[in-house]
Amino acid sequence: MTSDPSATVKWPKVPACYGWLSLDRRGCWRLQGEIIRHAGLIGFINSHYSADASGNWIFQNGPQAVFVALDYTPLDLRMEADGTLTAHTGVAVSPITAAYLDDEGSVVLDTALGIGLLDDRDLPGFLAECQSVDGEISTEDALLATMKGDSGVFWRGMPLQAIRHAELPARFGFIPDPHTA
Repeated sequence: MTSDPSATVKWPKVPACYGWLSLDRRGCWRLQGEIIRHAGLIGFINSHYSADASGNWIFQNGPQAVFVALDYTPLDLRMEADGTLTAHTGVAVSPITAAYLDDEGSVVLDTALGIGLLDDRDLPGFLAECQSVDGEISTEDALLATMKGDSGVFWRGMPLQAIRHAELPARFGFIPDPHTA
């Protein structure tokens, strides 16, 4: 997180902000529910977005901490044409240490930047890379079995593991809605 420490000295009692900024499942910033479209503002938020020691994700706006409500995970991941992954903030994501398929059919990846939801528009490409133990493209039945806890599906050599959506915050140490924490 990049912030100006002198701002806190100048304005030491700026209250934190809750309930204004959120991140949706597709990595769009929302201000009171409305998608932010201004490229400069999006870039500014992206460059000042990080987690605090308690697992809250915040946008540091000078001396003010703006707590972010997360629709799913702290990061939205996008698969580029060359197969690399990029976070919604524009930062390249690697390495990927684990791949999960949750009980809602969403793909969640554990990365060096943190836990992230694969953008649903990239699911066809992801699924095309999923293989069975014998190297064949995974079947729909095998993917459904994975969601229920069976193993045998691999993505880029990693086992695709089952996880429940409700387990994500505690397991990966983030608070989805700091307002209620």
